[in-house]
Amino acid sequence: MASKILVADDDEANRELLKEMLRMEGLDVITAPDGRRALEEVVRSRPDLVLSDVAMPYVDGFEVCRQIKKDPERRLTPVVLITGLSAVEDRVRGIKAGADDFLSKPYERVELLARVHSLLNLKTYTDELERAESVVFTLARSIEAKDPYTHGHCERLAECSARLGERIGLDEEHITALRRAGVVHDIGKVAVPDNILLKPARLTEHEWQVMREHPITGEKICCPLKSFRLVLPIIRHHHEKLNGTGYPDGLKGDSIPMTARVLQIVDVFDALTTERPYKKAMSLAEALTTMEDEVKRGWWDRDLFQQFQSEIRVPQAEARISRNASACA
Repeated sequence: MASKILVADDDEANRELLKEMLRMEGLDVITAPDGRRALEEVVRSRPDLVLSDVAMPYVDGFEVCRQIKKDPERRLTPVVLITGLSAVEDRVRGIKAGADDFLSKPYERVELLARVHSLLNLKTYTDELERAESVVFTLARSIEAKDPYTHGHCERLAECSARLGERIGLDEEHITALRRAGVVHDIGKVAVPDNILLKPARLTEHEWQVMREHPITGEKICCPLKSFRLVLPIIRHHHEKLNGTGYPDGLKGDSIPMTARVLQIVDVFDALTTERPYKKAMSLAEALTTMEDEVKRGWWDRDLFQQFQSEIRVPQAEARISRNASACA
């Protein structure tokens, strides 16, 4: 299937010239006469690459680029800004908007096509990466779906751990890692037999040994994804405890990555406030009292736990938890 290119330019002659050049390369070309129409076409047609003039009515090329790049579903779409502006500050504006490349007017045909093909090749690689990530996320959710008592657990952890990470000032990369880890942290349970995973009673010591392997298995499953480099430590270490009694590596204190500590605080709270076959859901107060006792035993990060309490004790969070004991904030 031919790659799809969106050409946005308010000059009809320029649009037609670009369309003809690109179609001669076997590419599928759609056009937009202004920035507003360009953004509509991005949503409707899902182009593989956008060539946008900078000076356009309604919405300029900088804003077109900015809107594309802030959309999680389209942020990997390459955007090339075409401009007659030569000032450094204009290039800087384009970079800040997230532009992948620039072309100056008048542009050379050979240069234009070389940049288009280069960015299309890059888009092919990123699409493959997204498909691989999608498979991993689907697998993780299928594991969760086995147990009706954990419905919504992944989404709650993704949202709540990201909010806690933001509260303590983690950077955007680590916030994204927390969102991903919230979904895939237990993906290693795919290797745990159902008679252990869904057992409605306490596990035997042998069964616990099998269960304790799931963080290592999960890390191995996700290891090939380079985009998961910050997710892997969370997967492997979200069952560690500050006093070294956790698993799989018995890490202590600051040896446990902060992102793993963030996820484990939220994970424990969600487990306590969710009904399971072998226990009832705890109330907010009961769960926090239990976790406070565990902090005193050296299991969890005290400062982080205090930040978590502050995050969930706002009136909106308390009202939400009172309606649904398994919601975490």
